[in-house]
Amino acid sequence: MSQSAFAQFGFPSELEDEAIYILRETAAQFERPAILFSGGKDSIVVTHLAVKAFAPSKLPFPLLHIDTGHNFPETLHYRDELVKRLGLDLIVRYVQDSIDQGRAREESGKYASRNVLQTTTLLDAIEELKFDACIGGARRDEEKARAKERLFSVRNEFGQWNAQRQRPELFHMLNGRIATGENVRVFPISNWTELDVWRYIQQENLPLPSIYFSHQRHVFNRDGLVWADSPYINKSPDEQPYAATIRFRTVGDMTCTAAVNSTASTLDHIIAEISAAEVSERGARIDDKRSEAAMEKRKKDGYF
Repeated sequence: MSQSAFAQFGFPSELEDEAIYILRETAAQFERPAILFSGGKDSIVVTHLAVKAFAPSKLPFPLLHIDTGHNFPETLHYRDELVKRLGLDLIVRYVQDSIDQGRAREESGKYASRNVLQTTTLLDAIEELKFDACIGGARRDEEKARAKERLFSVRNEFGQWNAQRQRPELFHMLNGRIATGENVRVFPISNWTELDVWRYIQQENLPLPSIYFSHQRHVFNRDGLVWADSPYINKSPDEQPYAATIRFRTVGDMTCTAAVNSTASTLDHIIAEISAAEVSERGARIDDKRSEAAMEKRKKDGYF
């Protein structure tokens, strides 16, 4: 997409205004908020919006990263560089610790992943650190269960989500009143689309982990998808690695995040590629394919 085309179909400023309003309301209504940071583009955008919302003051709450131990190295490098560059507070909790403590059980088999195990580590971290609001980058266009979310999504004292207990949101009057033990998940970019995110990244000139851009990597094929070759993935003998030019449209645990064949090496190229795509970005997340209601079940159990 040319610069002139971008100007014509650029980022709608009211979405930024809404997100900043939500972030400021979160800081005003809750005692101990935190940003759930994954190193993916959506959490990067939310972090940028939060820094912008409270400038020139320091960001008034920390980033919380639930580290599966199976992250892309590029993502961890980006996280540490971002925190250092912006002077942010970072808290990391590890799924491996939950496994070692007997709080979570490692999966086995071909499709073993630590993605679901994050829920235990996250809920333990919320309880330990007494967070009453966790801010994240989930969007309604990503997946049907996420389309049910409110901007302030109330979770019970066990961290569980119930769609029928969510409050109406009228005229952007956000109700942050919660009972003792409850907490809220906050979604400032809930009304954005994937293209909105990318156009905002371009407008704000935000740096990203390199895996979002085309690069050569050793991969293998499984179930019609392209996977990064990794010691964390249990490959069968017929799943032989080969070199390919790919990029990642979404970033999560290496065991559940597939790549796309792509030569898109610039933001213009990525925006053009996504504009023409017929598959959603979550189509490359195998954790969503475990069942038709996989995401909804994970959310009811306390997943972000």
